[in-house]
Amino acid sequence: MKRTLITGGTRGIGAAVGRRLAADGHSLVLGYLSDESSAVATRDEIRALGVSCEIVQADITTDDGIADLFEAAGPITGVVNNAGATYRYAPLVDTPADEIRKTYAVNLVGPTLVARAAVSALAKSGRSGGVIVNISSGAATLGSPGEYVHYAAAKAGIDALTKGLGLEVAGQGIRVVAVAPGLTETDMHANTGDPGRIARMAPQIPLGRASSPDEVAEAVAWLMSDRAAYVTATTLRVTGGR
Repeated sequence: MKRTLITGGTRGIGAAVGRRLAADGHSLVLGYLSDESSAVATRDEIRALGVSCEIVQADITTDDGIADLFEAAGPITGVVNNAGATYRYAPLVDTPADEIRKTYAVNLVGPTLVARAAVSALAKSGRSGGVIVNISSGAATLGSPGEYVHYAAAKAGIDALTKGLGLEVAGQGIRVVAVAPGLTETDMHANTGDPGRIARMAPQIPLGRASSPDEVAEAVAWLMSDRAAYVTATTLRVTGGR
């Protein structure tokens, strides 16, 4: 039985990944920060698919939050390192210093510590190997000028983490990979103050549209499966060609 922990697993891409992994028979533990109603709804939806699903409120920017997640998860076979956030679209010079620090804490420092804990948890699980899927962003290579350069830089760090850690733990049978979504139809855009961003940006995508969270989830599910057993230390872009 595969048992997977998903950080930020109750909304958007994280929830879509949970539903897709449930279809593959994964038992799930979903971390969330504050939106309890969405967490409960996602848990109940996944349970209705016939798999075990638990939710855990935890802040991945704190040591206690990460410890709570992994304690609740128990023995696991994989982690989807998905939790992250953006707070506004603005040039770097107009972005408050505290917000930049918060962005790095949520999108790079926290996920790095989650990956660190995941290696320990997978090593102690009594099974051979396991999979860590980090959620990066197409912004990591585009730089996102005028929008969120600091967020793009944090996600570039996730790509470096994926490469280095993947090589570091390959000998333990642990695969570390990343998925870098491009423009995706989630509530992130509205929450960041630009509900029209998808319509405005879609013409810049070679395929002419944003992705759905379910399309990103398909990439994650493949990387977590035995079909990707020879794939590690790399990032798969799901960006419509951008």
